[in-house]
Amino acid sequence: MRRTVLACLATATAAAVVAIPMSPAMADDGARGHGREVQARVWVTTPDRAQLLAPQAPVSFSEGRSDLSTIVVDPDQRFQTMDGFGASITDSSAALLAGLPRGQRDSAMRSLFGSRDGIGVSFLRQPVGSSDFTAAAEHYTYDDVAPGATDFPLAHFSIAHDEAQILPLLRQAKQLNPELSVMATPWSPPAWMKTGDSLVGGRLKDDPAVYDAYARYLVKFVQAYTAAGVPIDFLSVQNEPQNRTPGGYPGTDMPVAQQEKVILALGPLLKKASPRTKILAYDHNWTEHPNDVANTPPGEDPATDYPYQVLSGPAAKWVAGTAYHCYSGDPSAQTALHDAYPKKGIWFTECSGSHGATDTPEQIFRGTLTWHARTIAIGTTRNWAKSVVNWNIALREDGGPHLGGCDTCTGLLTVQADGTVRTDAEYYTIGHLSKFVKPGAVRIGSTSFGTTGWNGQIMDVAFRNPDGSTALVVHNENDDPRSFAVAVGDRRFEYTLPGGALATFTWPASRTLTDHRTQLDLSGATATATSAPADAALAVDGDASTRWSSGQGQTPGQSLTVDLGRGQLFRQVAIDSGDSLGDYARGWQLETSRDGTRWHTVATGAATGQLTTVDTGVTFARYLRITTTADAGNWWSLADVRLYR
Repeated sequence: MRRTVLACLATATAAAVVAIPMSPAMADDGARGHGREVQARVWVTTPDRAQLLAPQAPVSFSEGRSDLSTIVVDPDQRFQTMDGFGASITDSSAALLAGLPRGQRDSAMRSLFGSRDGIGVSFLRQPVGSSDFTAAAEHYTYDDVAPGATDFPLAHFSIAHDEAQILPLLRQAKQLNPELSVMATPWSPPAWMKTGDSLVGGRLKDDPAVYDAYARYLVKFVQAYTAAGVPIDFLSVQNEPQNRTPGGYPGTDMPVAQQEKVILALGPLLKKASPRTKILAYDHNWTEHPNDVANTPPGEDPATDYPYQVLSGPAAKWVAGTAYHCYSGDPSAQTALHDAYPKKGIWFTECSGSHGATDTPEQIFRGTLTWHARTIAIGTTRNWAKSVVNWNIALREDGGPHLGGCDTCTGLLTVQADGTVRTDAEYYTIGHLSKFVKPGAVRIGSTSFGTTGWNGQIMDVAFRNPDGSTALVVHNENDDPRSFAVAVGDRRFEYTLPGGALATFTWPASRTLTDHRTQLDLSGATATATSAPADAALAVDGDASTRWSSGQGQTPGQSLTVDLGRGQLFRQVAIDSGDSLGDYARGWQLETSRDGTRWHTVATGAATGQLTTVDTGVTFARYLRITTTADAGNWWSLADVRLYR
């Protein structure tokens, strides 16, 4: 389960151990506008712990253009609606938090779930029974019986184990954040339902009576938790169903056919018993882990397209969407699935920071912060995730307690040997989202130049909150400070972010920050270029993290031609060289054509920075041609050509 791929735990400067931040300045998570001047508020976390979700001086939007790489925020481009951000109060996390003195426990819970003096965690994924992170002496489910016995009536079902520590904490979390969503996931059905009669490994017995019993077991859990004050919003039927060899902790090999049978039995029962609870399929990695492929039983399909099979099969009618983990592959798998099944949602539900045996706390903090910032906080949300959920919400410094499984995992909070509580990297990567992006927020358009694979550039994601405010999360992948601009319509501000830092900018709804333009959809456009023609399409793919480059110094006559596929009306063209610093055309000419033969020169000019915006007036054309008119030693790069009407 914990075969983490966080291989980029880089070295870092010394990091201080800090207490949970309770700065009064964090209590105001909005931006302030004064008259026609709109200000963005800023919070920053740096890899050296010098700044930890620390409020900075606000910055003001003003008119004018910038020569810097520019994040263009477009509220009219709307993507997925967000359900929340958080982690899991595992059995281990609950034992640690419950073991704190009352005052410290309440302080820790406020730091997690409070909106004023905490990060406002808004989503929890709770194990149904035992996982590898179990503080008890033995693994458990809610219907354990003696070996060889069965309990088809579920007469022994009880959640009494959770009433001691887990449920009180969940109820407190709900009190602190009434918008909190809860997802439930089993690591194993009761052993009597499985081949091998064990929680560790094996499969469900292929028997209709067992599928029915397991479906009723899950429904009884949902009903019991609801009665205990913790309604269940989401439910998956098996954690990591292709992890066929769990290391000493509960796990179940659940092939697609068995998952479908469980869902087909569960769906009608759950709809009647708890209509609010949505079923999520799969709940495993972006791609099948090589170890899982290697352990596929002989003659069986490794099901590398597991979620596609579920969403195309008979159980799909009961499924709201798919849940993903981070331990193999990358977030682009989410977009591929969304494109195939756009009416089904995508939730990101597990990732744990991890470390090597010799890594220092400073290395662990830096590596986890930077990898999670670009891959999880921004990478998953830019790829349609409706939630971002880490694994344990609290662990000891040694990664425990656990019973099998991972011994190098990290949590949002670390309970230290002296009983104090430290906030760690995942607290901040989640906090930069959860504190400022509220449930019901919608991801909106924003140009982003970084990649989950690390390219040293600026990466971001933007959201419009239900109250109309905007939250923009920005990560500087580079180790050196990077300066950039943020633009909304004809207003912008500039900012310099320290190397490796993560920042959130918020600003209120304002009529002065209205973009009266509408961006054209260029999904059908094609492009050709006089040099590096194979990459020309990267200039019109709507992804500013990719680019077309001339591959040589600039000379007059280099050109890129865009075919829109049909004639379209527009009044503005953005020629964006992205974050490839200096690779803008020193001199340029913009031409348009209706037929690709007769060309009309719309404008010429000399660029001074990364983004050039050309006001064309109302223009109807099918073709655009951008041509260099000056010499320069820099290559000419185009990350994004955008048209607006």
